Amino acid sequence: MIHHQRHSLSKVTSQTSLHPCSIYIPVPNRHFAAAAKPAKKTKKGTKEKASNEKKVDIEKIKSYPFMEGEPEDDVYLKRLYPRQIYEVEKAVHLLKKFQVLDFTNPKQGVYLDLTLDMTLGKKKKVEPFASVLNLPYPFISEVSKVAVFTGNASEIKIAEENGAAFAGGTNLIQMILDDEIQADFYIAVPEIMPELNPLRKKLKTRFPKFNRNSVGRDIPKMLELFKTGIEIKVDEERENFLKTKIATLDMPGDQIAANLQAVINEVCRQRPLNLGPFVVRAFLRSSTSEGLLLKIEPLLPKEAETKESDKKAA
Repeated sequence: MIHHQRHSLSKVTSQTSLHPCSIYIPVPNRHFAAAAKPAKKTKKGTKEKASNEKKVDIEKIKSYPFMEGEPEDDVYLKRLYPRQIYEVEKAVHLLKKFQVLDFTNPKQGVYLDLTLDMTLGKKKKVEPFASVLNLPYPFISEVSKVAVFTGNASEIKIAEENGAAFAGGTNLIQMILDDEIQADFYIAVPEIMPELNPLRKKLKTRFPKFNRNSVGRDIPKMLELFKTGIEIKVDEERENFLKTKIATLDMPGDQIAANLQAVINEVCRQRPLNLGPFVVRAFLRSSTSEGLLLKIEPLLPKEAETKESDKKAA
């Protein structure tokens, strides 16, 4: 009995407040985030100072003196060495070496990336162009689909016998506008050209033109060019940039070099040589490798050479 009273008394004592005049009020839990303090506004001067410091750091990095000679190790800081410039033969050799080291496809594509000087003087520019050429060493087995415009029945027959995908006169115009007919290239005889004006916006750079060798009288010759040739054209967004596939990596080095030279010769035809080098920079790369900067001067055609080649072509 006495033990029970002591236990009850200790229970009452533990529930009694130490401050008899105070009242206990339960505070509910907060289920919302506290208001964030407004961010301190940074002064313009502080931002400008920070950006200026970054620029100074960048300039310091750029001002590092280059190391003499080539790097001896596989891992090195690129900024400490000038960018390597390669002869075509050396660049091709390195691409083949990269393929072996990386265990990539030996038949992958080889690409040429060109940066062009599109200025013509007096605020004029070279218009974005497209051209087709047969390479000395073809590597594409697929045949392109070519449409031939002519109103002559005998020429239509010749075109069909020589592998034209489509051949006809003005009857093809509406079919092309309605996307019933789609070809990779379009060629025409001179007489029908005035009637093809409704197709200019639709075909854009593939509209037949004399300077693209897609207008002429020799239909079999034009078909042979456009069925088996490769197209090179300036990028629509970057109007001074051109890239094209020139070979596959398993081809011999001299064949890759010959195809590369043929592409550069064709590109340089698009602007007079007396205005200076048309090709400003050239990179050679494979599908899986970095681009190797080429020594471009030996690859550019000279004015005298161009005149001789034009005479031979005539």
